Amino acid sequence: MIRSKIAIIFVVLLMVVLTTGGCVPSAEKAPTKQADYHNKMGTAYLNEGKTQLAFVEFQKAVQIEPDNKDIVYNLGIVYLRLEDNENAKQYFLKAVKLDPKFADAYNNLGVTYMQLGQWRDAVGAFQKALANLLYRTPEKAFYSVGMCYYRLGEYGKAVDSFKDSIRRDNTFVLPYYGMALAYNKLERFGDAAEMMDRAIMIDPGYQGNRDKKVADMNERLYSAKGEEEKDLRDYLEIMQY
Repeated sequence: MIRSKIAIIFVVLLMVVLTTGGCVPSAEKAPTKQADYHNKMGTAYLNEGKTQLAFVEFQKAVQIEPDNKDIVYNLGIVYLRLEDNENAKQYFLKAVKLDPKFADAYNNLGVTYMQLGQWRDAVGAFQKALANLLYRTPEKAFYSVGMCYYRLGEYGKAVDSFKDSIRRDNTFVLPYYGMALAYNKLERFGDAAEMMDRAIMIDPGYQGNRDKKVADMNERLYSAKGEEEKDLRDYLEIMQY
């Protein structure tokens, strides 16, 4: 569940605009323009879901400008989509090395660490994204921090992070589900049930329809494994309170 949502929620694509100053000979401009062309083509392909074509274009771009943070970042996004987490991690690490304030790169580095089960490293990456006050979607990073703490068994910290997420956007449904899980582990069963009810109420896929939610979760249990299976069973337990 987390992987699928987080993959949808957390993938942010950047369009690169490169500028040059002064009177630079056309022969010197060409590599930058060529890299920009390939990067924009790659972004267009990625938006269309043509991941392999995007990969080819970003590879061409990075060969021309290996230290362009946006091209490096976009290659990380491609690897993340391909579930090649080790390569994704390396490109996101390079992107934040090139720009230590690159919030989107830190966020997706955090997502990659989560995919790898490296929860502490993920928390650190998300916190660096949140340190940039211009970061556009802090509610998502706070939610992800909460899930990392939940996986680590630090349920009080998880609740605090989910609350921080809701303070940023009280229509964002995922932290309500997260709080239900965390309260359940803290044996605050009434609070867990309340959060689950709120989540189902504001979730656009359910709008308060508990029966539909239960049916969907039971259906997903047939193929769920690992953490997703555990979460689904916990949700179903909470809905019995």
